[in-house]
This record gives sequence, structure tokens and C-alpha cells, in this order.
Amino acid sequence: MWRRVASLSKTISSSSRSLSRNQAAFGLSIRKSYATEISKPGEGVLQPKEKSPFITFVLGGPGSGKGTQCEKIVETFGLTHLSAGDLLRREIAMHTKNGAMILNLIKDGKIVPSEVTVKLLQKELESSNSSKFLIDGFPRTEENRVAFERIVGAEPDVVLFFDCPEEEMVTRVLNRNQGRVDDNITTMKKRLKIFEALNRPVIDYYKNKGKLYTINAVGTVDDIFKQVLPIFVPFEEQLKQSRHVNPKSPLVENSS
Repeated sequence: MWRRVASLSKTISSSSRSLSRNQAAFGLSIRKSYATEISKPGEGVLQPKEKSPFITFVLGGPGSGKGTQCEKIVETFGLTHLSAGDLLRREIAMHTKNGAMILNLIKDGKIVPSEVTVKLLQKELESSNSSKFLIDGFPRTEENRVAFERIVGAEPDVVLFFDCPEEEMVTRVLNRNQGRVDDNITTMKKRLKIFEALNRPVIDYYKNKGKLYTINAVGTVDDIFKQVLPIFVPFEEQLKQSRHVNPKSPLVENSS
């Protein structure tokens, strides 16, 4: 939605300049009004009101508990949850051409091409009426990160990393028994090795940019979430503007 509004603004601005030339030629004085745009003093270019999306990336190995924490973040702060893994599995379930390729890669414990994942995310971002997003399990590689910035044209405001010991992640994944093709001991070990090798540069990149927040992912769900809550305090005003913020959210309660 935010991408379409920006594109529409350029079209309207161009039409506005053409209209002005026609007015001068015929000596007409026509009052123009555009409900979706505001004009800056002294400038003839109309700017859209739409703001850039608020994006949170959620990183963590398989079994780190990031999915459960995403549910609590969505419930508390009203962000729209997008799971890169769920989008890929949906493609598999729909038996698309990409789905068959994705299935084979997942079985081998390999990473899906960045452009495939990013375009699935882009489709969801642009078709949503929300401007606040929680993207779970992405980016997994530096290539993912670069492709997202290039194709979508946006960067995250917050990056959460749920840090969990390997033994704990293996135990959690093998116990959840969700019937997923990537939930077996051999594939699990492959996934953990790939995650550590490819995701570490992404973690370091966002740490150097001051956007990374590391969460100790061992403990009860509520104990872990207590570490998450303070991270969103600096973004209080942005999050409260969302139409879907839980009225019982700590951010709302603290402001009353």
C-alpha cells in the first residue's frame, strides 16, 4: 500500500504540471485540491502523506522460540506478522513451480534464493493496509539483506536476535512434532550449521549499525518477553498510532 501511494503521487504531480500549462494557455483559473497530498510552501511538487513502514526483523535459529515471541509482540503492539518460512511453505502447499524448487532446497537444508523470498515478502508488504510489520526469520543471509534493501527499498527499524544454545534448539524442534519436512535430526543439524555460518554476518552488520537487540532465549515465554518489551519504548509514538495496538499494551497504559 505504501509503495502504491508513492507511485501515485508521482503521476498526480506530473498531471498537475500539465494542468497548469493548460490553464495558462486558455487564461483559466481553476482551483485544484488533492485530498491525499499536501503542498509545501514555495514548491510546486506535491508530497504524499504516507510514511515509510515501521519494520522489525526477527532473527534466531530453528527452535529459538522466535515464532512464539512474534505472537506476543503482535498481540501487544499490533504489528502485522510476516513469516518468511510460512510464505515459503505456502508456496509449497500451492504446488507452484517455485514451490517444488523450495521443497527440494529445504529437504537438503539449503537456503532458498534471495529474490524468491524477497518478492514473496514484497507482495505481502504492498498488499497490506498496515504500515507496521514484524518479519520473522528474515534475513538469513547477507544476500537476503542486500536483496531486500534493493528490491523493497526499505531498512528495518529494529532487529531482534533470539540467542539460544544449540542443544536447546535441537530438543525443542524434535519435540514440537509438527510434521514438517525439515524437522528431523539430520536436517536439523544441517540447518544449524548453515544458520550459524550465514546468519552471523547479518547479526554483526545490524549490531554495527546499532539496530540489533540480543535476547536470551532460554527461560519461560513470559520471562523472555520481558526482555522484548523495553526495546519498543523508543518507538512508542509510532506504535501507538497503529489502529491495531492492544489497549492493554504497556506502551498505552504507561501513557495514561
